[in-house]
Amino acid sequence: MKINGEMHYLWRAVDHEGEVLESFASKTRDKAAALKFMKKLMKRYGRVKVITTDGLRSYKAAMKELGNTEKQEVGRWANNRVENSHQPFRRRERAMLRFRQMKTLQKFSSVHAAFHNHFNQDRHLISRETYKAQRSAALAEWKTLAG
Repeated sequence: MKINGEMHYLWRAVDHEGEVLESFASKTRDKAAALKFMKKLMKRYGRVKVITTDGLRSYKAAMKELGNTEKQEVGRWANNRVENSHQPFRRRERAMLRFRQMKTLQKFSSVHAAFHNHFNQDRHLISRETYKAQRSAALAEWKTLAG
C-alpha cells in the first residue's frame, strides 16, 4: 500500500480459522522484515506445526535462519485464507482514503483486526438463532470493554 506516495507493506498472520493474529507494517519486503515479523510471532504464539506463505523468497530465507524450513507450505491456493482476510481491511482502507503515516497504518491494522475478529462469525456454519445470540453477546461484551 502507498503512504504519501511511498510503498509500504503490511505483513499479517492468520490462524487456521481466519482470525488475524498479528499485523506488522514495514517499508521493505525483504529477509530482515520477514525475520522480524516471524520472531515477533514466535515470541507471542510459540512454534507452529505448519506455516503457509506465498512464494516470496524472503520467507524461505528467514525460516532458514530460524530453522523452520521444513514447516513451510507454499501452494497455489494454500494461502487463500490469508488473502481473503485482507478484503475487509482493504474495503475499510479504501473508505478512509488511504493512510498518511506508517504509524497510523500500524495502529489501524491492529485495532481493525481485533474488532473484526470479535464480530466476524462464520454465519454459514451455525443456525440463525445461534448467530443472533452470539452477535448480541459480542456487542454486549464490546460495549463493556469500550464503555
